[in-house]
Amino acid sequence: MAFTRISMTLPRDVLVAADRRARALDRSRSWLIVEAIRAYLSESPSRVRESPSTHYGVASPGLGPLRLAQLESDLRLTPERRVQAAEESARLGELVRKSHGRRQQVLSFERYEDYVAWKRIEQAAP
Repeated sequence: MAFTRISMTLPRDVLVAADRRARALDRSRSWLIVEAIRAYLSESPSRVRESPSTHYGVASPGLGPLRLAQLESDLRLTPERRVQAAEESARLGELVRKSHGRRQQVLSFERYEDYVAWKRIEQAAP
């Protein structure tokens, strides 16, 4: 079986509890985490639900009233006006980046394969 090393960030109390359980079972932390993931993946989707109000056991702040009002306002715009607003923001961003002397980008991809294709094109460019 092939193994891959990963890095994780866990709440301290969860890590302490996991280490305690691994020691009680005379197993490694990695073994315990692998078994927990396997158990999670074997559950039926209707039984496994992530609480929308928590993130790592801490209450999620959600959207504040000002951000929510801004989103509702943006959604009332026509699609054409939304594109125009995005282009205006991009132009302003270019002015700010030029004044700072470096180019910054935020990219998102629907699939990993799309990212790989983009990366190949970027690496091939002079």
